[in-house]
Amino acid sequence: MVVRVLSVDLGTSNTVAVLAAHGRPPRVVEVDGSATMPSAVYCEEDGSLVVGRDAERRARLDPSRFEPNPKRRVDDGALLLGDNVVPVADALAAVLRRVLEETTRQLGGEPLDEIRLTHPAQWGPTRRNVLLSAARLAGVDKDIVLVPEPVAAASHYASLSVGQALAVYDLGAGTFDVAIVGATQNGFTVLAEDGLQDLGGLDVDQALLEHVGRQVSHRDPAVWQRLLRPESTADRRARRALQEDVRAAKESLSRHAHTEVPMPEPFEDVLVNRSDLEALVRPSMLRSVELLASTIRSTGLAPNQLAGIYLVGGSSRIPLVATMIAEQVRVVPTSLDQPETAVALGAHHVPKDGVTPRTKEPLKVSKEPATVITKPVTGPNPVQNPAMSGPYQVTNPAVSGPYQVNNPAVSGPYQVTNPAVSGPYQVNYPQTGPQQFNFPNVTPRTQQPQKKKPNKNVLIAVGAAVVVVLAVVGGIFAFGGQGVPTAQDCKNETEKDAQGFTQCLRQLAGKIPDGNTCKAGGSAGVSGISAIKGTVVSCSVKDDYSVQYILTDTVTGAQQGADAVVRSLKADMVEAEWAGNGFKGKYRAAADGGVGLLAFTADERPLLGIVTKSGGGDLTADSVADFFENVVQPGT
Repeated sequence: MVVRVLSVDLGTSNTVAVLAAHGRPPRVVEVDGSATMPSAVYCEEDGSLVVGRDAERRARLDPSRFEPNPKRRVDDGALLLGDNVVPVADALAAVLRRVLEETTRQLGGEPLDEIRLTHPAQWGPTRRNVLLSAARLAGVDKDIVLVPEPVAAASHYASLSVGQALAVYDLGAGTFDVAIVGATQNGFTVLAEDGLQDLGGLDVDQALLEHVGRQVSHRDPAVWQRLLRPESTADRRARRALQEDVRAAKESLSRHAHTEVPMPEPFEDVLVNRSDLEALVRPSMLRSVELLASTIRSTGLAPNQLAGIYLVGGSSRIPLVATMIAEQVRVVPTSLDQPETAVALGAHHVPKDGVTPRTKEPLKVSKEPATVITKPVTGPNPVQNPAMSGPYQVTNPAVSGPYQVNNPAVSGPYQVTNPAVSGPYQVNYPQTGPQQFNFPNVTPRTQQPQKKKPNKNVLIAVGAAVVVVLAVVGGIFAFGGQGVPTAQDCKNETEKDAQGFTQCLRQLAGKIPDGNTCKAGGSAGVSGISAIKGTVVSCSVKDDYSVQYILTDTVTGAQQGADAVVRSLKADMVEAEWAGNGFKGKYRAAADGGVGLLAFTADERPLLGIVTKSGGGDLTADSVADFFENVVQPGT
């Protein structure tokens, strides 16, 4: 009989362990007085490994011996920590060993009967074997059960009836994962999963660090470069301290409208606002929300057929995440006070033999709608129900642990019965709140496109500088093509010319490649974040202008990418329609502080163009738009 079960969620930044013993409800195992233990490792000179908060403290002595995120290095095989080469499995084993030691201490020396380890749903056999090897190296000699993280999260959030499914949006420190989990007669099944390996809380930290650097680096560029590329132990210590302060500022902005980042000498402290952070991460969040929507569609389900969308991972606390899901998917996401512990707690509720990677038969779901947003959202998430002690907190005595929902009266998706109201609990998402976006409002043109300045509507928006765009683009664009490719033609194209252009991109580029330097590649997105994915061709054009042509995965992706790029600017803006080479579409331009940006899309095509200009104090949105109309616009 299994009486002592330990579930461990070994995360990128933090590890959480949950123990169920002697028939008592599962509880979080506190290590060093905290529910979360840093997954960090530090290698001593003799090769021994120190983990957790002790590792973070040792990192101040010699950061070269420190690895804060060993899970993110799972594919590397080994880590170079100081002069020591440490296998990744050994580093992960050291983290697990510390958890096991603390658990055994709290059990008074009693052995465990079963260990459950969670892992990303996308991990294949090779990565799972690394995790299993780490557990054996840590001294686990009992049964080991591997549980996909979204299945564990689904088990924690809701008790699904057969035929129901829910979505898990997991934004952790290292990666973003989305999964659709369904309930079958034999247990849980992952209907679909996807993820972004280049999106996580660490990437948000990096974007904020770059933003801070743009504010202060001009004071002493040499010192700033030493912070970015430390050469001495003192430089590494300063970089480590700055990274910790930037991360703390990011977390503070989830609770407050603004905060300060302490800076080392000779730099002054930097004030950052929530709107600054949102402008930086919005393109990346758009990618994640679009992937969430497409993963839901791949199962043949509509969002309102799901039992809910559940937020997991510490970075899902960023208020913009819940707001964008509600805006884009039209379903209110659900979150807990501590999303970091959801996976470890949920792993206890998954039947030992009740997890399958894929369902062989289509899941039949009820058509009963979930909570759906029908009005524009401007307030923060989560939604608080005053009748409860936390958002969506429902205790069902029929199951073990809190937050379990099993309403036998409802055969459809997840509905919570609130005795304070009549009928199933319907959430009225707040229409006001502290989280107000300070983005420019752009009024679409209704006139026919022309090539004169009067065709543009000048729109004055609030805001600050446009420096976030300096890292947006490198340069772009290509030839004219033959015929007018359809959206499907664009998606199906695989052949590229010597400069990297597909037929669609050549059609969009017009005459730009003639006499200009163009090449494949370039980093699209805001603040250096590779947020807009697709085939990119970059060109350097006259007068210090650069252009990028991007063939995105979807038409929606192109439109959202253009919207996100332009919304990152808070300055005078102009908008107009354009047409040429069989395409037509819209563009928007903005300029401030000597930097200009224009984004344009082609109607019903997965195509996006970004024009960038830097230098010149008299640069205006009008002049950038004129350059586009006279030089870049296809057919000119």
